[in-house]
Amino acid sequence: MSKDEGLEQRDLLSARHAQLSTAKQALFEKRLRGKLQGKEWTIPRRQDQGPAPLSFAQQGLWFLNQLMPDSPFYNVPLISRLHGSLDVAVLEWALEEIVRRHDTLRTTFATVDEQPVQIIAPVGVIPLIVVDLSSLPQAEQEVKAQQLVMEEVQRPFDLARGPLLRKNLLRLGENEHILILNMHHIITDAWSARVFVYELKILYDAFLNKKPSPLSELPIQYADFADWQHRWLQGEKLVAQLAYWQQQLEGASFVLELPADHPRLATQSFRGASIPIELSASLTLAIKELNRQTGSNLFVTLLTAFNVLLYHYTGQEDILVGIPIAGRHRAEVEGLIGFFVNTLVIRTDLAGDPCFRDLLDRVRDTAWEAYAHQDLPFETLVKELLPKRDPSRNPLFQAMFDLEDAQAEMPEEQALILGTLGAGGSLTEIDLGLEAESQTAKFDLSLSLTGTGQTIKGAIEFCTDLFEAGTIERMVGHWQNMLEGIVANPDARLSELPLLTRGEREQVLVEWNATAAPY
Repeated sequence: MSKDEGLEQRDLLSARHAQLSTAKQALFEKRLRGKLQGKEWTIPRRQDQGPAPLSFAQQGLWFLNQLMPDSPFYNVPLISRLHGSLDVAVLEWALEEIVRRHDTLRTTFATVDEQPVQIIAPVGVIPLIVVDLSSLPQAEQEVKAQQLVMEEVQRPFDLARGPLLRKNLLRLGENEHILILNMHHIITDAWSARVFVYELKILYDAFLNKKPSPLSELPIQYADFADWQHRWLQGEKLVAQLAYWQQQLEGASFVLELPADHPRLATQSFRGASIPIELSASLTLAIKELNRQTGSNLFVTLLTAFNVLLYHYTGQEDILVGIPIAGRHRAEVEGLIGFFVNTLVIRTDLAGDPCFRDLLDRVRDTAWEAYAHQDLPFETLVKELLPKRDPSRNPLFQAMFDLEDAQAEMPEEQALILGTLGAGGSLTEIDLGLEAESQTAKFDLSLSLTGTGQTIKGAIEFCTDLFEAGTIERMVGHWQNMLEGIVANPDARLSELPLLTRGEREQVLVEWNATAAPY
């Protein structure tokens, strides 16, 4: 593979890495699924159980790995703290049953006739590495645990040799453990991580009580999906999907001209940082009331508000924003561990200075149409629309929007908060500061939010080659002010929505106009 091809694959896949949270719009997709139910095709098992083709999503990550084989950029860690009594042997038994159930966890990647293929091992034992830190003082335990977690997260995978799942257990005390599961993104996504944890809880409970697995055998495996995807998305179906997106994006500008603090580099470095965001409880409640009044939902309302912010900052009336989707709108794949995510490009027309309520309708209609045409892989779309690439920016869009609704990220029967793990134990995810250690940015700007609590919170990730932290902090303040104006008067035109903070208004109206001088 040439350097140019590698750069092309890197650019194509910059839209993938932001999709660590792959299940973000699952409720939206589930509602859509009801409309598409009669059109769904059954995914069959493969007749040939030999090497399988890569899915379209996997192909991109595989090519990127050829360019940067020792990069941990696409590691997907799942770190959980286990409180209470833990039977390590039973835990390992449950983990091995998950590996048996899901072929993708036993998959490696090879080249056959110059094409990458999936090689699935019939069986595979992936050891659980136990590290005992119980003899250390508590303060030293946490420091050492943090160090070991970071070392594991930064350790790259070998796609050809595998395994692409690593399991580590840190013992802090008799009733305190940290479980570190690390996978390469080519075999997993955030929805898959929740499937993994759900099955672990069910299997641990069953095996601890000497009962057989209560989980039904999977109807298909990920390789079956990949094989079906290649056969299904061709001919008229491919033409129809591609025709929609070509028409939808015809004449669009694929460059978002955000005013930056620094000149854009010739080639992206992906250096970045993030600023936390939390809207007040009162503003969150007002936004939800606006949804009720307009018949909208949190995703559409916040995406529309993000578009308005970009409009005010760029002056562009034609805005393209990327959104990640779970890619699980077929029932057969809901319970699988694998890499299903895709990226949709949402184009918003802000011409004519519309009121926010009208713009909300525009975005809602556009989003529904986009979800109805979600089967075209993002990589295919980029190749069709951008034969010449610009290595300095992401293709098609440079701003990403992502909303997580944890209660909607899995099918209803699996969307539970994990309770006891065996006798008196519980499994709860913890934050060891991994997000704070991340210094990467996949896009110029990426807004990621969750609306599951009393407040809407999240973070805005930005490219530090372009923006200073202070600039992004002001942008967050402007977005919050604008939201206050939206909920106060959703019929206000975009030009009438407030942007400046109270301090900035004081500066503009008072300080900068204090021109009186004694004579």
